[in-house]
This record gives sequence, C-alpha cells and structure tokens, in this order.
Amino acid sequence: MADAQKPEHRKYTGNIFVYYAFDVGDDINLEQIENLPEIITRPLKVSKHFKGYHIPLSIELPHPHSSSRCISTKLYNFGVFSLCYKIPFNQTLSDLRATLNDIDAEFREQSVEDAQLIFKKLRNFIKQARFFHLRTSYVVIQVDQQPDIVSTELKKDFGNIIASLVRFETETLSEYQKNEILESAIGYYRGDLIIIDIDSAFVYDDEYDEILDLFEFANIQHVELQYYDRVLDMLLNKVYQREVSGPPLKAYIPLLGMFTKDPVSSLGLLRVEISVIIERLESTLKATAEAYIEETYTLLAQKLDLKGWKESVTSKLEIIKDIYQVHQNKIDVNREDLLSLLVIILIAIELVVGILSYLKH
Repeated sequence: MADAQKPEHRKYTGNIFVYYAFDVGDDINLEQIENLPEIITRPLKVSKHFKGYHIPLSIELPHPHSSSRCISTKLYNFGVFSLCYKIPFNQTLSDLRATLNDIDAEFREQSVEDAQLIFKKLRNFIKQARFFHLRTSYVVIQVDQQPDIVSTELKKDFGNIIASLVRFETETLSEYQKNEILESAIGYYRGDLIIIDIDSAFVYDDEYDEILDLFEFANIQHVELQYYDRVLDMLLNKVYQREVSGPPLKAYIPLLGMFTKDPVSSLGLLRVEISVIIERLESTLKATAEAYIEETYTLLAQKLDLKGWKESVTSKLEIIKDIYQVHQNKIDVNREDLLSLLVIILIAIELVVGILSYLKH
C-alpha cells in the first residue's frame, strides 16, 4: 500500500467550532441594545428543541474588528455574551492533533478582544457591568464523513489520536484513558460517531448542525452555574466573617419596615433570582426533544458536571435561605416586643392621665 493510502496519511476535512461564554453582569437590556443605530442585528434561528425562555439577541461584532472566524455573537439577558468561532481544516488527524493547542490558544486571546469590544459598546446597558466575571469555553472538532469509512473503522484506526485530540494532548494517552474516553461514544446512524469529553468533543457526522446548539447552550449553563457558585461563596464568606450587619432599626417598625432594604433582605431576593434563572436554564430543553438529542445533552451535562455545580449552588442557596429565615424571625420577634412595649407605654400614659384627673377633682 502506498503511503498516501495508509490510514494515518489520509487527510480529512471539517471544522473546529470554539464556543466562549463570558459573564459580564447581572442583566443586559436587549430591547435598548436592539434599537441602537451602531449595533447590527443578525437573524436568529431558534432550535426547535429549546423553549423560548432565554431567546438571545444575535448581533454582528462592532466595527472595526479583525476577527474573520467569528460566526456567531449572542447576548443573553441574564448577563452573558456567547461567541462562536469556526476554523476549517484539511489535514491528517495527526497533524490536527499537533496544531489544536495553538488554535485553542489563538482564539482564547481573540475571544477576549472581541468580547471586550462588545462590552465597551454596550456597558451602559448592562447592570453591574464588569469585564469579565467568568469565562468558559468548549471545543467541537467536526470531521466530514467519508463514504468508505464508518465509525467503527475510524475508532479502530484513530482511537488513540481522537482520545488525545479531545484532551488537547500531543502524545498518545494510556490504554486506560483511551478506553475511558472512547467508551462514551454515541451515534444515531451507523456511520456516525460522537465522543464527548470535559473540554471538547469529536463529531463524525454530516448532520451536525442540530447538536451544535447543545454545546453552546451547555457552555452557557456552565458559566452561569460557576458564576452563581462564586457569588454565593463571596456572600457566605461575608456572613461567616460577620461583615453583613443586622437589619437597621427602622426594619423593626411595622409598615415602615416594608420599605427597608438591608443586606439580609438582598440575600433573599438574590436567592429567588438565581433559583428562577437556574430552573429555566435547566428546563430549556423541551421534553419532546428527540431521544438522540436528549442522549447527547445528558452526556454533555455529565461531562461538564452541571449536576454537581447545580447541587453546589442549591446547597448554598439553602444556607442563605436559613440565614434569611433566622434574621426574619428576629425581626418578627422584635416587632412583637416593640408592639407590646408600646401597648404598655400607652396603658401607663392612660393610667397616669386618669390618676392626674382624679387628683384634680
């Protein structure tokens, strides 16, 4: 067999999709941004598998910019920018493995430049704006299917390279690591192959458009769960260090306390806000989604440990709920004591007035 015909010398075509999610604030006013003359919106194709809880605003990168590979820029109202880059390739899988780390490093830097460009234009429309609170990324290596190569042959001939690719390694992994990565492979048709790992996925499927939305969405979930986990950590540290003061005096006064904002009440409001957003993010995938879509998303969520991050956030929300309840009980008890004291004072005043009136007669 000539060298050009050997499996390791065969060139493959495809694309590398790199997704970045930046948390830049608490809230983005999409309606105002959409009406800005300097912002050019793009048509948005919403996947049939997702509910319309968090429909983003799709825009073009503000000019001037030097990013030719950015194919998607989306703004989400809960404070997230999502950017996607598409890098085509035509090379052997071994050569792709050797260059993947350089591609990843290049677009990490590019994504920061592009996201910062958007942020500078829109920071006045972002609540609690900051560039940036947190960033996550996910890489999808999409390889075009070859009519004479099915997924089983691809795994057999290139299993070592594919396993290294999804781990961003340039050397061959151990047999144990390779088998662990390849055992989670899934596919819909006979020739399909999808391997999902922690930071990247390998997709050997011509009809890949539908599942790309899953990778972007899971990456957004990942950044939001990490962000909320970090916010709750900081708040709980303040509570533990007694940096959060008790309710102000006017909070104990009936009616007037309704209009009082204090740190503990803010914790309660934050708990509700985070719970609502997480619940909607988690239930965005429709229950009627195809089994293959659900299987892919379930595996992706498992690899990103979305369940673990959610449990961490939920646990901290419960702690905050308990803290809020303790402080609320303290306010209620003190209000009752205050009312009792006022009643006693009024009775005493009435008694003194009665005695004085009697003495005058």
